[in-house]
Amino acid sequence: QVQLVESGGGLVQPGDSLRLSCAASEISFSSYVMGWYRQVPGKAPGLVATISSTGNAQTYPDSVKGRFTISRDNAKQMVYLQMNSLVPEDTAIYLCHARAPWGQMWGQGTQVTVSS
Repeated sequence: QVQLVESGGGLVQPGDSLRLSCAASEISFSSYVMGWYRQVPGKAPGLVATISSTGNAQTYPDSVKGRFTISRDNAKQMVYLQMNSLVPEDTAIYLCHARAPWGQMWGQGTQVTVSS
């Protein structure tokens, strides 16, 4: 079963950049569609980005399109989220997600706070 561990969160100012990382432990990592979600208190996780198992297709909601980039390294079993031009509304816990026909897995999350 996939184990996911996020890192890279922190406190940044509006306009700054941040890169999140997600380390996956699972020998069939390359079979999973990977994604990043974010959650604020009292709300369900919302989609931030997804990337196909091969890495050649990504999806983003309009709220982050053009600012965020998801990537993966199947050899290292890593997923990344490059976040640029951050705004206070990006403040949330960012969760790594793995999805395959046989199931899904969530990481514990990493806090991102955008504030001046």
